[in-house]
Amino acid sequence: MALAFKEHWRDEKIDGVVYDMSPSPDYKHGIINGNIYSAIRQGLKDSICLVSMENLDFKYHPEENDDYLCPDIMVICDRKHLKGGSYSGTPKFIAETLSPSTAMRDRKKKKDIYEKAGVQEYWIVFPQGKSVEIYYLEDGRYILEQSYILQDDEEEEDYNAKAEICLRAFPNIKMTLDEIFEGLA
Repeated sequence: MALAFKEHWRDEKIDGVVYDMSPSPDYKHGIINGNIYSAIRQGLKDSICLVSMENLDFKYHPEENDDYLCPDIMVICDRKHLKGGSYSGTPKFIAETLSPSTAMRDRKKKKDIYEKAGVQEYWIVFPQGKSVEIYYLEDGRYILEQSYILQDDEEEEDYNAKAEICLRAFPNIKMTLDEIFEGLA
């Protein structure tokens, strides 16, 4: 007898509402997340901090309810808040790579949640436009500090493929726009 099971990749729960994150986003999403993850992981190799990619739930106010998000990339340094497949502390860094089905939630709801939770740095990465927005928490509010659109044609005046971006809390972790979007056709 075959067992029935629900094919399920991941979900998120915001304000008591469960959002099914299936089906998986397209391959560009995974390539970008892998590129960012690799650069951060390399930079954290001698650190107590950990980087996760799409596999650790962030319980953003566990004292109030059981809501959670599953960030694409998350850096955590306070391991005492790790339990099973979730983290209930305050991440140092989160990046979300937009998918057509989640873009509005990533840009508004999740950005507001991360801001209220005290996440110091939040990146929103757009695969289709090959762009990155970088928000820093200042006085409890996110401020858009940097915004890049990849221009990889060396003949263009605004060529920026080799522009280095670093994580504010980890200035030794650097990646170029070329590296973030490497492998996309």
